[in-house]
Amino acid sequence: MISDEWRAKIRGRERGGLGGEERPQRNLGIFKIPLCARFRSEPSVFKKSPLKNDIGQNSRAKKYRLQTSGGQEFLLAMAMDFKTHLSARVARVEAGLDALLPVAHTGARGPARIHEAMRYTLQAGGKRIRPVFVLSAAELFGGKADALPAAVAIECVHTYSLVHDDLPAMDNDDLRRGRLTAHKKFDEATAVLAGDALLTYAFTLISTHYASVPALATDLTHELASAAGSEHLIGGQMEDMLAENSPATTEQLDFIHLNKTAAMIEASLVMGGLVGGANEYACDILRRVGRHVGLAFQIIDDILDATSDASTLGKTPGKDAAANKTTYVKLHGIEAAQAMAKGQSQGALVELSKLPGDITFLRELIETMLTRKH
Repeated sequence: MISDEWRAKIRGRERGGLGGEERPQRNLGIFKIPLCARFRSEPSVFKKSPLKNDIGQNSRAKKYRLQTSGGQEFLLAMAMDFKTHLSARVARVEAGLDALLPVAHTGARGPARIHEAMRYTLQAGGKRIRPVFVLSAAELFGGKADALPAAVAIECVHTYSLVHDDLPAMDNDDLRRGRLTAHKKFDEATAVLAGDALLTYAFTLISTHYASVPALATDLTHELASAAGSEHLIGGQMEDMLAENSPATTEQLDFIHLNKTAAMIEASLVMGGLVGGANEYACDILRRVGRHVGLAFQIIDDILDATSDASTLGKTPGKDAAANKTTYVKLHGIEAAQAMAKGQSQGALVELSKLPGDITFLRELIETMLTRKH
């Protein structure tokens, strides 16, 4: 519990600031802070905080120096709940995408149009699960290097795959992340080239930002290239297309989604681990976590495609049934598919529990993915 002394310091009076005038309040959990107060992030380790006995040993607590309009300064430690923590990481990813992508100059010729299309597809929102996994795994192992370039790189590769997946020659979809797909917004040629550009730019990011640590750059490049290559992402997509209008077994379906979906989620966790300094044993565990998460993610995708609507999904539902694709729902039914997704999620949590450090956020993220609506 927060002590009465600190609660009084943090909340203050209803009438605060200079001259006792009314001040708008910023609501931070149990705290109400006048908006005139200025925050400065405090990077020191939480366990050194004089507030640790009030808030508890929460490794996800955020520390700030709070300076009021009257010049008083004191330390504030806030324990972030899961949603706040997730929002903070997604916001970091969004900021990274904006900072690290080539600048678009709308209306110009040549590369500017490609850069505009790259930004259009990448900055359309989305769950950002893969880059969040990169950041979270890196933090779990100490974050010895900046994980943000690796997080942006994997999101570039993921988005390239969506751009190409939506093309008329493949899934022929008009909606992605709640707005027009790239080939509908621009044209097919631009969509193809924008996807190509995103794929190659991912490796530019890795080679540039980790150049000072050659071994890490090599490992990240190998991990991402392997996951995105013909034996995993592309190979899974090829098998998925070949399975249209023809029956597939559970084993064939698992092969498709272990490669088309799970491989990139595995890579995101392993890449984060590599950036954080995880050893080979820990990376193997992360890979197994990603394998389970990836299958659960795809099974839930199949369920949502069969049960949800366009406004909730942000893409066209019912596409699998229209293309006569074999899905977990088609093979096993809704209820059995839900049980399978839960089983894969539980498998992920069992593997996750073998890792050192505070796995709270990753555990909650995996649990939340099981109940997602889009």
